[in-house]
Amino acid sequence: MKRTIIGAAAVAALLALTACGGGAGSSTGREASAPNYSQREGSGERDPLDDPQSTFAVDVDTASYGYARRVIQDGDLPDPTMVRPEEFVNAFDQDYPEPRGGGFAVFADGARPPAAHRAEGDVRIMRVGLQTRSETDFRRPDASLTFVVDVSGSMAEPGRLDLVRDALHTLVDQLRPTDSVAIVSFSDKARVLREMTRVSEKADLRRAIDRLRPEGSTNLGAGLKLGYRVARDGFREGTSNRVIVLSDGLANTGDTDSDSILRRVREEAAKEIALLGVGVGSDYGDALMEQLADGGDGFAVYVSEPEQARDVFVNRLPATLEVRALDAKVQVTFDSKAVREYRLIGYENRAVADEDFRNDKVDGGEVGPGHSVTALYEVRLTGEDPRAEVATVRVRWLDPGNRSPAEASHRITVADLDQGFEEAAPRLTVDYVAAYLAETLRGGDQVIPLEDLRRIADRIADRAADPAVGELADLVARAEELR
Repeated sequence: MKRTIIGAAAVAALLALTACGGGAGSSTGREASAPNYSQREGSGERDPLDDPQSTFAVDVDTASYGYARRVIQDGDLPDPTMVRPEEFVNAFDQDYPEPRGGGFAVFADGARPPAAHRAEGDVRIMRVGLQTRSETDFRRPDASLTFVVDVSGSMAEPGRLDLVRDALHTLVDQLRPTDSVAIVSFSDKARVLREMTRVSEKADLRRAIDRLRPEGSTNLGAGLKLGYRVARDGFREGTSNRVIVLSDGLANTGDTDSDSILRRVREEAAKEIALLGVGVGSDYGDALMEQLADGGDGFAVYVSEPEQARDVFVNRLPATLEVRALDAKVQVTFDSKAVREYRLIGYENRAVADEDFRNDKVDGGEVGPGHSVTALYEVRLTGEDPRAEVATVRVRWLDPGNRSPAEASHRITVADLDQGFEEAAPRLTVDYVAAYLAETLRGGDQVIPLEDLRRIADRIADRAADPAVGELADLVARAEELR
């Protein structure tokens, strides 16, 4: 689908961070092998006659957007290889309806693209949304959290280790007395600053946090090895067991081979200890942190300001300690009678072979209470019959208690996609802006002029009572100045 056919490229799926696998009730029978993601190149244009199904694992990382925001605000443009559209989109709140029970509610809508998209008249933007039920009574399990903190010399830069210490102190004040925390630091070598300790013993935890001081090189492999040992020693059945690594991701000594580090992460994820990655620093090893989080059944987020770090540790991390759905995968089946071509925006590194959609040994994504996941497609229609079925969306997941599979589905017709862009849901407009900013930053010929995108962003920012949307509009304007 060239630009003259489909126009600009596409659009895709917190800081609504999601829960990770391995909470209470998870099975140790999970395979420890690498996720069996499809190896097909990218998420380019597909003809439903040849490839009617689009299948991917749910992804809720937002680090790509967080880091790009930091770089743009500092007066530069991010490395195109570090820009992932789905992480830009999923950094924003949605307003999808919630399910009544566990698992997901499935939502879909769409619109004709704006004039600035410069697409032919048969092109539509299609949005697929997933939503879990919020935790109303907050009866989450107790948590056993092992923090693995990078204290290498590079963490001395303002906005790195100082930010981490501040966030950890705040978190200790917010957790329950029955929760537990361990702290491991690493530079050239790794060391235990505090074995697993109940939060009721705050003074001991605070002293350990205050001992975090920058020194030496970055031996991430040693830090994770020791961190998982401490997490395993402090493992408590019936609690949410997590390893949280806080680093700039710039491993430069010891075991720096990502495959070797990932093998350990996957083995431990299979033993009910999930990995969460929190990235910091103006120089940031994005690729490694993302791979570690994906391999460890977790998520990756990037923070650059104390307020962001406190939000992650105080508001969002505790809310992710209960799991609504394990190994969630999405499969969208397009009807060739109504669709000539389609393209998923983003999710390139989360693609799953179509035949593995119902293979519950193949890894998916883990989602916590009250969280949403979004994916956008560009779709080229064959006609305009409003009753024609465009696609069926299915999501499959495992119950976190007994690992029994469940599915939900939703049908999409031409009528669902036929409204004008000006009449589209406000959050769909936000998703469009976020995704096309990412596509423009990635480069290539599938972009939209930032001047046009800025006008759309300014309009939606004026309508949305959400500071994050105003910040997005400012980022588009700043990126326009920098190009």
